[in-house]
Amino acid sequence: MMLEFPDPEERRQWLADLKGIEDKVWIEVAGYERVWAIADEDLERENEQKTSSVHFLRFELTDGMAQALRRGAGLAIGVDHPRYTVKLETPPAVRDTLARDLT
Repeated sequence: MMLEFPDPEERRQWLADLKGIEDKVWIEVAGYERVWAIADEDLERENEQKTSSVHFLRFELTDGMAQALRRGAGLAIGVDHPRYTVKLETPPAVRDTLARDLT
């Protein structure tokens, strides 16, 4: 995940406000519970003042979720952070590409 803010002052403020966002990202296969991101396993990217602008995320999907995606189940991705909340339904092409990667 990359948090991009071209203006340095805006970036400084947002990265402070978005501390912990890397732990608030999720994906949801239709009919299944949300799967929360596992973030930054290689090293800590946040400090007491701010989060990083780059985080490496992975999601552990069950075999059932992968099979559902291959059958065309809907896929949503979102963030539930106090300063930024969003839910997006992925286009079929994105879902299909992910499903192929899960085989």
